[in-house]
Amino acid sequence: MALALVVLLIGSEVLAPSDAHAAARPNVLFIVLDDLNHWTGYIGRNPQTRTPNIDRLAAEGVGFVGAYDSAPACNPSRAAVMSGLRPFETGVYDNYQDWTAALAVSTTLPAQFLAAGYDVFGAGKIYHSSIYRPGEWTDHFDPEHVKLKRDPSARNDGVGGIKFYPVTNAPEEMPDFLSVSWAIGKLRVRHDRPFFLAVGLEKPHMPWAVPKKYFDRFELDSIKLPPHLDNDLDDVPEAAKAASELRDHKAILRSGRWTEAIRAYLATISFADEQVGRLLDALDESPYRDNTIVVLWGDNGFHLGEKQHWRKFTLWEEGTRVPLVWRAPAVTTPGGLSTRAVDLTSIYPTLCELAGIPVPAQVRAPSLVPLLRSPDSAWEHPALMTLGVGSSAVRMDQWRYIRYPDGSEELYDHSTDPYEWHNLAGRPNLAATKAALANWLPKTYAQPLPTIEENTHWWVPALAATVVLAIAWAVIAMRRRRRRSVATPGSAGGNDGNRA
Repeated sequence: MALALVVLLIGSEVLAPSDAHAAARPNVLFIVLDDLNHWTGYIGRNPQTRTPNIDRLAAEGVGFVGAYDSAPACNPSRAAVMSGLRPFETGVYDNYQDWTAALAVSTTLPAQFLAAGYDVFGAGKIYHSSIYRPGEWTDHFDPEHVKLKRDPSARNDGVGGIKFYPVTNAPEEMPDFLSVSWAIGKLRVRHDRPFFLAVGLEKPHMPWAVPKKYFDRFELDSIKLPPHLDNDLDDVPEAAKAASELRDHKAILRSGRWTEAIRAYLATISFADEQVGRLLDALDESPYRDNTIVVLWGDNGFHLGEKQHWRKFTLWEEGTRVPLVWRAPAVTTPGGLSTRAVDLTSIYPTLCELAGIPVPAQVRAPSLVPLLRSPDSAWEHPALMTLGVGSSAVRMDQWRYIRYPDGSEELYDHSTDPYEWHNLAGRPNLAATKAALANWLPKTYAQPLPTIEENTHWWVPALAATVVLAIAWAVIAMRRRRRRSVATPGSAGGNDGNRA
């Protein structure tokens, strides 16, 4: 009995918040999933998906069914969330650009919380790289990536560039499992200061390769294809067709494995959702549950054959719509569901407002706090998406409007056409609607940052450091030779020199 009491007291000391000040300031659990589109249960786009843990979080707070990325690609989307700046402001438009050139450390979301006295922890894929800069993190964990072993049931590794197969690896070997375990460790210790804990899951990004048990949750014969039209591209402009990965779709059709690919994506979502559940369970079992803001988001949408396209990189609904879920103590009410069109750049100012941290001047996106308090309240802001210089989309009310660099357009009315099968841009009676939506488009676009391949300046500091070290070692060696020559002249000095 005495031993049990000692253990209980020690456990209380380890887990309890250290002081009233730390307990009063809200913590943040920030969860991002890679390439998770709107196939979550609470959104309802695909009834086959199984995301009980994401859905549980939505039921406990506010789920957004009209949330969109600011760019349909990992790098620019994440750069926008972490800086509060849109791609046309930073010049980060694709996955091959060095985001660090545009995002000063002092302006990023983690840095704001660090400067406000928070401990800022990160695990897994937060930015689109493994670069973690001083001044942003108190501690960061980069999980080990073990070799994936294809299960014998797998025919091969997929179809062309669309990679999918079950693996024999245990869940505990997967990088996301490791990142979540590290984060759970942070939730089980005492914190002297409020914390910001960011967890970046790499799934459901390709390859859709997770342990076989997740595939077994979905009977292949029961898999249904997403709603689609074979002639869906007939009424879209050439600029839109140019962005579509037709070769992927043709390869999938030739292979006859469309349903297999969808099953693999669903399996990978299920694995990722299970990791979210582990995090939420750990938070709920900790003393921090009632004082921790939780935000969960997907970095971009994803096509699985809709509009004859696979992957992201489009301004259509499938390429841009994502889950966004909030649970904020004393702000959100369980069961909240917002249909307002919002985009992910609002995450930054919303977190700052909820935590009582000043919002930097460069962040102009609106805070979502009014919608967290009242999900159906009036909302006068659109969701704005960009795909390279000159291509942007606006999502507002029931409308999606897209304009490409050559001036060509698409317009869809989601009240009657949720799958965007009928481009209405050419209808004269909708000219005023197009003009109103076009007013939200960017007037100017920042010059694209050099791609990593083009940016040859990265080697300059390394070369300079190498030259300096070489000169320093040469000077040291010369001085040593001189000292030895003075101290032991003659043959003895020569022998010492040979030994050296």
